[in-house]
Amino acid sequence: MYIKESLIIQFKNIAAIAIAAMFFSCNERLSTVRKWEVQEIKPQTSGQGIKLVYTDSGKIKAFLRTPLMQDFTQLDFGYRAFPEGLELDFYDEKNQKNTIKADYGILYEQTSLVDLQNNVVITTSDSVVLKANQLYWDQSKQWVFSDVPYQVQFKNGAVNNGESFDANEKFNKFISRSNKGMQVIDQ
Repeated sequence: MYIKESLIIQFKNIAAIAIAAMFFSCNERLSTVRKWEVQEIKPQTSGQGIKLVYTDSGKIKAFLRTPLMQDFTQLDFGYRAFPEGLELDFYDEKNQKNTIKADYGILYEQTSLVDLQNNVVITTSDSVVLKANQLYWDQSKQWVFSDVPYQVQFKNGAVNNGESFDANEKFNKFISRSNKGMQVIDQ
């Protein structure tokens, strides 16, 4: 009987040690797994119904309207996102308005690069309309480009469809690759 009780006590001790070892082992693994978890990226600020006016020497240079702006500039490669779209009016030196609309946009702070996506439409002051699904604007180089198909409709009715393009932001230097179009010629 004594041997039986001794075996039961030893078995309980072994079971207690095994349970404690498993508990500490799982706890250590859990902390290791938690280190691997991806942190959810949240904006440091966000605003709804945003209307921003940029002026220089008392003149309006740009007017931005967006239903939602999210600020992620706290990240190593900070940016501002416009997940519900944006509309931006630019005014040139003659106070003529050019408009950009897009369903989604991102402004990267460090590079001054703007990525516009989905139903991007640029309308210039002289009624030229450019449509694309994605467009990049390098603010520092004053350059606009796209690597996706686009369409330009000129004020005289001519249409140009192309695969990609590069242009200065005034669109008076426009380099198109692989394009087709319809030209209107006055006789």
